[in-house]
Amino acid sequence: MLDPMSLAAITAVLGAVGAGMANEAGKWAWESAGGLVRRIAGREVVAPAGPAELSAVARLVHEGVLRDPAFARAWAAFARTAPGPARADSIPSLPPSVRFFTDRRAAMRQLDREARRKADGRPRVALVHGPEGIGTSALAVHWGCRRADLFPGGQLYADLRGASPGTAVDTQVVLRSLLAQLGMAQDAIPPDAADRRDAFRRCAADRRLLVVLDHAHSSAQVLPLLTSAPGVLTVVVARRPLAGLDAFLVPVGPLADKDARRLLTDLAGEETLAGARDEVPRLLERCAGSPYALRAAVPRLTDPDGYPDSDPDGPTPGATGRAAALRPEEPSMAGTDPVRAAVESAYRALDPGTARVYRLMSLRAWPALDPAAVAGAIGLPEAEAARSLGELADRQLLERTDTGRYHYRPVVREHAESAAAGEDRIAACAAALARTVRRYARFAARARLAALPGAWAIGPLYEELRGGPSPYGSTGEALGALAAELGNLVEAVHAAEESGDADAVFALCQALWPLQLKAGHHDVLLPALRAGVRVAEGHCPGTRQAGRMHSLLGLDLMELRRYEEAEAELTAAAGAEEAAGHPLGHASAVESLGLLRLRQWRFAEAYASFEAAAAVLGRIAPEDESAGQLPRAHALLARHRGRALRGLGDFEGSRALLTEALAHFRSTGEAYNTARTLTDLAETHLDEDDPAGALPLIDEALVALDKEGAAHHLGLLRALRERCLSAPGG
Repeated sequence: MLDPMSLAAITAVLGAVGAGMANEAGKWAWESAGGLVRRIAGREVVAPAGPAELSAVARLVHEGVLRDPAFARAWAAFARTAPGPARADSIPSLPPSVRFFTDRRAAMRQLDREARRKADGRPRVALVHGPEGIGTSALAVHWGCRRADLFPGGQLYADLRGASPGTAVDTQVVLRSLLAQLGMAQDAIPPDAADRRDAFRRCAADRRLLVVLDHAHSSAQVLPLLTSAPGVLTVVVARRPLAGLDAFLVPVGPLADKDARRLLTDLAGEETLAGARDEVPRLLERCAGSPYALRAAVPRLTDPDGYPDSDPDGPTPGATGRAAALRPEEPSMAGTDPVRAAVESAYRALDPGTARVYRLMSLRAWPALDPAAVAGAIGLPEAEAARSLGELADRQLLERTDTGRYHYRPVVREHAESAAAGEDRIAACAAALARTVRRYARFAARARLAALPGAWAIGPLYEELRGGPSPYGSTGEALGALAAELGNLVEAVHAAEESGDADAVFALCQALWPLQLKAGHHDVLLPALRAGVRVAEGHCPGTRQAGRMHSLLGLDLMELRRYEEAEAELTAAAGAEEAAGHPLGHASAVESLGLLRLRQWRFAEAYASFEAAAAVLGRIAPEDESAGQLPRAHALLARHRGRALRGLGDFEGSRALLTEALAHFRSTGEAYNTARTLTDLAETHLDEDDPAGALPLIDEALVALDKEGAAHHLGLLRALRERCLSAPGG
């Protein structure tokens, strides 16, 4: 066990605290560390932003604790209550394998060989590659399910969505998903990319684990997800070998004719196949050993009346199904590619209403379609939309997700987009996309108002909906609804930006604020918030909306520890709010700059920012629309100023300001802010070596938080309570 005063132990504590800033308790611990480091150093020490700076701060602390026993006792007390590395103790499993799986014996043996290779320091990495629809994903998942006994530590799956650079998922987002699958709480996942990689490698270090990375785009997307842990096998799935990725290659080609016939028999049944014996040879030739094409062909065999033209390249008679032939100017996507031929054939068999759904929902890469979204975009009853989605999935034109929703395969969406351009034309496509964006904006704004009923949001949609009935029974239910649609909401922001719908962009970005504030997801939200700033600067610079967009982006960047970028955005927010003559927004942006300074351990500058924010609030006249929010705003600033003074070592001044803030929050019944202020006040007493003064404050905070579900904050309070009780005379 490490000596707690050793350089290695001090470095480990600082590293763990820095990695734990995804929740309020972690941010508290980081701020407390900054104040303690300042007292030990006798001067301001800026928070470390990288490994080299963290090592330098650790050396400074190490020298101080060796020099002064009082500092050693203070550091030991802090280290006992500081959060350690987050735990991840679930045993994850892969998505379900397909019911019918044929052949691939050679590829399965190759994967067996790599999985059982003796550990020699090299990462175990297999790259399963083959063309679209050939069954690479099914192979990886099916092999993993069959070999689950080799991986008692669990099996992870991540869809990297790498069909194009525009859809490829950011590595940091993938790491969040992997850590969550391993059982790490969402608000314990490190916000910083490097810390997140370290956390994943630490969690994988002593496990026998399978990691399936599906639909990879490039080696750059994959490399940060690899580990040299001897018990981990990573199976990467891609359309082609990835340059720069050292991996054991497992090529996947077409099924042999006998295996293709066997799969078709499994899927359609022997009796059906016997009844279509004249059609089967041509069908097998057309499918060319593609499992996707074979699966898409099954409805042709089981419901031949639904396919008026059995040959997608031949003439189309006027008949049932999607009765009209392709327009003369519409190019056929069918040809030698069996997947595209299967898609075209399935499309030509759709009824007109379902074909329209198929085309018009493909205009953006929506991660998860449901009947409500389709009904809003196309103007259908939800029951009819549900029927169309089900039929498209049955015909292999959509895939069902684990949540019961739907999404397109990339090649299918490409076909649907092309068909929409040819048949619906620009005006109809633009109208359908606008309806979809407006539907998501309206849903998001309503959920935003219910999730944070006391927080302000601006714009015509919020003015319309504010004060109306809420479809949600609680703030938690509204937050859950936003989280469930997160991917679609981010995609809607990009769609609104491209179409020039600035109001929708602003409404959607503001609706994401509860997910920033209460649920993390900062890396997922970042591209949408950057789009919000672009649109604001292009449409309405120097306005309240511009200030709001810069603030939201700045706060997101702060949580991601991109402090220089965050400072630039928050400074721009303050400028825009001031130019718009909105003192409450101006004060809020200046206050956010102070919070950034606290995060950076720049306590004197933080205090100055909070003082400046208070001066801006002083300009609000009693008749101003914002006047009613002044008492709470001043209480928050008093709390923040108290935190800054605590960091500066002015404990008497800190206690006075925190006591002022506490009186307000107690009077208004704000349980969470009451508990936060009590915690600040208790830690000030502990910094003064007064555990007796801290203990009743901690007990009151525990009672205040009992029904709030703030697990990490409760854990911090319990650790502080133990620190009080274990102190001399406690």
